Amino acid sequence: MEPKFTELKNKVVVVTGGGGVLCSTLAEALARQGAKLAIVDLNLDAAETVVSNIKEKGGNAIAFSANVLKKDSLQQAHRDINEHLGPCDILINGAGGNHPKGTTSKTHLFEEDLKADEELKTFFDLDYDSIQFVFNLNFLGTLLPTQIFAKDMIGRKGCSVINISSMNALRPLTKIPAYSGAKAAVSNFTQWLSVHFSKVDIRVNALAPGFFLTEQNRSLLTNENGDLTERGNIIIDHTPMGRFGEPEDLEGTLLWLCSNGSKFVTGIVVPVDGGFSSFSGV
Repeated sequence: MEPKFTELKNKVVVVTGGGGVLCSTLAEALARQGAKLAIVDLNLDAAETVVSNIKEKGGNAIAFSANVLKKDSLQQAHRDINEHLGPCDILINGAGGNHPKGTTSKTHLFEEDLKADEELKTFFDLDYDSIQFVFNLNFLGTLLPTQIFAKDMIGRKGCSVINISSMNALRPLTKIPAYSGAKAAVSNFTQWLSVHFSKVDIRVNALAPGFFLTEQNRSLLTNENGDLTERGNIIIDHTPMGRFGEPEDLEGTLLWLCSNGSKFVTGIVVPVDGGFSSFSGV
């Protein structure tokens, strides 16, 4: 297929969390447009698998290992990427995730829950370190890579930062207060940074995916036989389009945000959620 976004050819795109299901799909979409991909992940094997898939299809990509919560690790990756691919044109902050100890067992608190056994985790039982981990991974894991890589963009045309928020940021989901709050921080940071970077011509926008089946949430949304869990059914019932998202559903919005088609667009968070954020449930 011939590239449609020719302005993306030879752009250096850094994707953190690039070994994951969603970000690897985003990386492959950009590679098909002729961009040069730096796949950055804490798990180097996962990053290398993505690179192999891109190269098999004729794309240009290199894998790098880095911890998005450690500046020295990011600085080393930055040096290596500049040496092998050149300075960053587009940064996709895809690293993120949740932690089970930052999650409540039930959607609502009942008085009798306070006398339940230790296996039931109420709001009062949420683990401090796990909540801090979730906030750090999602918010600082977006801020720190931007500090390292966005300097490359100053004084150059067609550069932008794409953050990965969530529809949780728009309408917080039950059970996961830490993740919802952290993604809300990412959305707020996207707007703040878009203003801060506006005079140096760096655009900053975000994707807010709805429910996509990934390795992180598959066991929460589906049973071993493939049927939906109770939570999975509730989600589908509240998604007007009646299905989970496919990773490829993010590609069009990403390419638009990275291309000249959105050159006057900055500071927005785009829901890609099948209508979930628009539906009141009634």
